[in-house]
Amino acid sequence: MTIEPTAPPPRANADLLGHEAVEAALRQNFDAGRLPHALLLSGPRGIGKATLAFRLARYVLSAPGEGVLLDMFGAPAAGPVGGLAVPPTSDVFSRVASGGHADLRTIERAYDTARRRLRGEIVIDDVRKISGLLRRTAGEDGWRVVIIDGADEMNRNAANALLKILEEPPQRALLILVAHSAGRLLPTIRSRCRHIPLSPLPDAVVRDLLSRYCPDLDGKEAEVMAALAEGSIGRALELTVSGGVELASTLTAMLTRRGGIDVLALYDFAERLARPDAEDSYRTVEELLGQHLARLAIAAARRGTRAEAARWARVRGEIGNHFARANGLNLDKKQAIMGAVFAIERAAA
Repeated sequence: MTIEPTAPPPRANADLLGHEAVEAALRQNFDAGRLPHALLLSGPRGIGKATLAFRLARYVLSAPGEGVLLDMFGAPAAGPVGGLAVPPTSDVFSRVASGGHADLRTIERAYDTARRRLRGEIVIDDVRKISGLLRRTAGEDGWRVVIIDGADEMNRNAANALLKILEEPPQRALLILVAHSAGRLLPTIRSRCRHIPLSPLPDAVVRDLLSRYCPDLDGKEAEVMAALAEGSIGRALELTVSGGVELASTLTAMLTRRGGIDVLALYDFAERLARPDAEDSYRTVEELLGQHLARLAIAAARRGTRAEAARWARVRGEIGNHFARANGLNLDKKQAIMGAVFAIERAAA
């Protein structure tokens, strides 16, 4: 079953679950005047890094004086004790959500109109937009905040441009870098940021968020998606769009079938995934195969069979390269899927 989620984008998302301790620490540091000028939020895709970045940005941009958001009577605004919640009814929340706050700049991969898709990287012209904001005083006599969503997607020139900014940060300016793989950033950039790694979400939190964003989702399917998502609500939502439960079930049946792979069934399955309108499903199967191999490697390692664990890890790397070549060279997707499944069968034999 395919369901269309109702999850808001990070800049408009008022909910954040699973990172309460990090949120409390950030608020404590900001209220005490000890928040560093640059933060690096890292962790797997879809666990709430960007949502936390915008949540912190709203709090910083809303805070008079030492950072406490006040209501119309001068009392602290409602929200979780020690958290960064800003009421969705507030003016700052709506302006951040719409991208219209003068003291907030968001940098991310731009849309390539010629190719009709997002660019593969953040380029230097994107990063140069930061300088204009930081050269002037804050429009509302407070803080200026920059969020780089996908900082590990900067090319070398963009990264060097950011490094110059980090070397001489202006007063009352906060840079928040969001990265799925912090190791891809220049070491000199990492050293100038407070690194805050975020952990995958517990399955219970993923199920809770699925119930909010996909209220029509069957409870059993929600459990399966939470397990497949491996702590990522973003991944779980992608699975709802691509029919991930059915795809995972089909793959499992193929790979565990007595007597080996049913070639005709695999051919039909791969042909369906190769259609132009099945791009999401194709990507999902690519990731599901990687997850399957990772689980096999981990299970073998836990049993102490190192050779088997190494074999599955090697096959996972080979299949990852196989898909990367197929995607990069726009090769036949059907052959890519079939080749990966047959490679797993050969390794199992």
